[in-house]
Amino acid sequence: MITLCSQNELKSAQTALNKLEQSYPELFEKLIDVINLTRAMQLKYQYMGCLIMNEDPGNAKPEFVIGSVIRLYKKEMQRLTGDKDINEVRKLFTAYKHTGYSRLSQLALGKTPESLAGSSAIIQ
Repeated sequence: MITLCSQNELKSAQTALNKLEQSYPELFEKLIDVINLTRAMQLKYQYMGCLIMNEDPGNAKPEFVIGSVIRLYKKEMQRLTGDKDINEVRKLFTAYKHTGYSRLSQLALGKTPESLAGSSAIIQ
């Protein structure tokens, strides 16, 4: 998916992620764990975001991943979505939906807004 995103939007999202990390460190750690697992398993960030937001993943759903691997992923996802403060992540994802799950994930992992700004085809 190609999306346009300004540096100001990304800086605002980064600030929101920093506040989430400071206010809810355990929740943020679970989010980082899921982001890293998504990356390691080469799943789409769009799929991850849809699971967090209880949305239909549509064409982001993995097609060629073994069932046991998806079950493991969903178990880790349940650790995150079962957290009592998960709505804080959902609020952030809703507020920055235009930014995209991929960019939000990369910002959470420490990428700079400058490196993510502009139009690019990022695997969502």
